[in-house]
Amino acid sequence: MISTDELRQLVRPDGVHKRVYTDPEIFSLEMQRVYGQVWIYVGHESQVPKTGDYHTTQLGDQKVIMVRVNDQKVSVLYNRCPHRGANLVAEGDGCAGKFFRCSYHAWTFKLDGSLLTTPMRAGFEGTTFDPTSPEVSMVPVAQVDSYRGFVFAKQSLGGPGLVEFLGGAASSIDNLCDRSPVGKVEVAGGVFRVMQLSNWKMFYENLHDTMHGPVTHESSVIAAREQAEEIGEMPFELLIQDGNGEPYSFWEKLELRAYHYGHGYMEGIFDPAAATRDEVSRRHFACLSDAYGEVRAREILGMSRHNTIIYGSGSPHNVFQQFRVIRPVSVDRTLVEIQVFRCVGAPPEVFDRALTYANVVNSPSSNVMPDDVEVYRRCQVGNTTAGGDWISQHRYAGTDVVLPDGAVSINGTSELPMRNQFVAWLQYMESEPLAPHTEQQRLEVHCVE
Repeated sequence: MISTDELRQLVRPDGVHKRVYTDPEIFSLEMQRVYGQVWIYVGHESQVPKTGDYHTTQLGDQKVIMVRVNDQKVSVLYNRCPHRGANLVAEGDGCAGKFFRCSYHAWTFKLDGSLLTTPMRAGFEGTTFDPTSPEVSMVPVAQVDSYRGFVFAKQSLGGPGLVEFLGGAASSIDNLCDRSPVGKVEVAGGVFRVMQLSNWKMFYENLHDTMHGPVTHESSVIAAREQAEEIGEMPFELLIQDGNGEPYSFWEKLELRAYHYGHGYMEGIFDPAAATRDEVSRRHFACLSDAYGEVRAREILGMSRHNTIIYGSGSPHNVFQQFRVIRPVSVDRTLVEIQVFRCVGAPPEVFDRALTYANVVNSPSSNVMPDDVEVYRRCQVGNTTAGGDWISQHRYAGTDVVLPDGAVSINGTSELPMRNQFVAWLQYMESEPLAPHTEQQRLEVHCVE
């Protein structure tokens, strides 16, 4: 077992040791101490709209089921039958109907996980089998809560509530939902999945790494500009690729916010013209103006926030209604799921534009994402060599402006976000999660009301 002192030696104020990306023992400890005590995004309530609907996913290395218990409640259960340990449902989305039924021996469970029936009950007579014992029911995750339809679960007791945990990052979810005239979004259009051959933390660091865009994505920028010149215009499909080619002076003007628990966001200057920039934006603006008034509608669409980090969960992108969900698989494997959201009540062209962005920028076959995936892989491989031990996070170190709720960079090319993430990482790794341990705690089902 790695000691606390040893962990502390891996993190400096301006850098980290490469072992944090390559050591399987550290990865195993992260599954307990980071993913074992952080609020993790499980899914959106729109993925389980009716009673009995379920969606499977992961909390770190744990397979779980998000299920609609009734009209008011969503629960999260470990995907395990207590009889022989089989997964209750296959991975994906489905409907259990009124109860879960194990495909091995037909034990059934209510939607809240409690035991319903076992075949041939007479065979248990005279044994210690107790149908009321939590040992024969599905186990609920310790805590479940929802923020504006986004369901989070936590494997341990205690700690901050979901709203406190999200802190300033919650404003990105707010803006995403407020882009609907009724304040609601729903997952739609399918989900992209990309298996990256790299450690999960690399993705988070890259989200606010403003120095890499013009370099890593140079080929797609050049291709977009050449195509635009050839056709005599810069359509949306090319514009969103060209954006990575902005000069460093552009990136330096962005604001990097770093919050407690490793969260943060990258934001440009408020852009009031965003509401009327093109025909799709004008239709969206008119729709939101009818719902909120013109001033508020312009505020909503003028928030030019690109990537937000919810540490441990992933990155919502409010402008184009995406959520890149990050799932660790092993020390050098990370599954990224790209969800696209429809703003309920907004013009259909708004959703079409979100789908276009997902396909052009975030899909496995896009001209942009493969650049990042390849660079992550190279970092993973390079950190296994004897070419050095430390990762530099020196850019603008010591210049961060500390605020009551977090910190802000003085320059948009700062490595403040990376440093902030490892402050949170070390705090988690130093502490043991308060996991449920009593029979009563195991029996309680914590649901979204």
